[in-house]
Amino acid sequence: MPAPDCRRERCLSNLSRVREGIAEACHRAGRPVADVTLVGVTKYVDAAAARMLLEAGCGDLAESRPQELWAKAAALAGATPAPRWHLVGHLQRNKVRRTVPLGAVIQTLDSQRLLEAIEAEAAAAGCLCEVLVEVNVSGDPARSGVSEVEAEALVAAAAESPHLRLRGLMGMASHPDGPAANARRDFARLRELRDRLAGRGAADARLLRELSMGMSGDFAAAILEGATMVRVGSALFEGLVP
Repeated sequence: MPAPDCRRERCLSNLSRVREGIAEACHRAGRPVADVTLVGVTKYVDAAAARMLLEAGCGDLAESRPQELWAKAAALAGATPAPRWHLVGHLQRNKVRRTVPLGAVIQTLDSQRLLEAIEAEAAAAGCLCEVLVEVNVSGDPARSGVSEVEAEALVAAAAESPHLRLRGLMGMASHPDGPAANARRDFARLRELRDRLAGRGAADARLLRELSMGMSGDFAAAILEGATMVRVGSALFEGLVP
């Protein structure tokens, strides 16, 4: 394990390199860098490394497992600046109660039953829970997320739920480490679906602004296809994982 100062320098270097990649992709797409939010996925590292990333200026942090989100949120409670947490992995209904009060953006809303559980807990807590509808754009049955056909009903229900704040759609390429052209095809499908849903009035276009797509290996392709959030983990923590 590198010494703390070395870890911090490596964290800063990794973050700088990822931000340069985002800026380059935005330039190619003719988009301002401010259009894209970097979400640092901390599932690979301990709370100390997550804190380093936060202090380096990455204010949006994510976990894929609710239990890890709970633990990291507790470890970073009181941090300045405070992180904005995201859950980017599957959320079971029996874990909703402990997750909603943390104020995390739940990027993986994938069923009406989960929606109802989140709505009930947010109502009990007297808060609004921000959500993205996860769509399985690849059609791979091993992937989570609703199908493109099912997305419209779930988007409409989320838009109408009084204690949910719909932010947009989330998805991933069928092969994140595969050819960029294949990733762009999948990301384009998600963007086109978002545009169709907004055009048909499934939800106000303002509630579908966010497109969370792209990870360490394919975030540039995602930005070229309209991503407004990229979920980057391993590229941020290279050299920090024992």
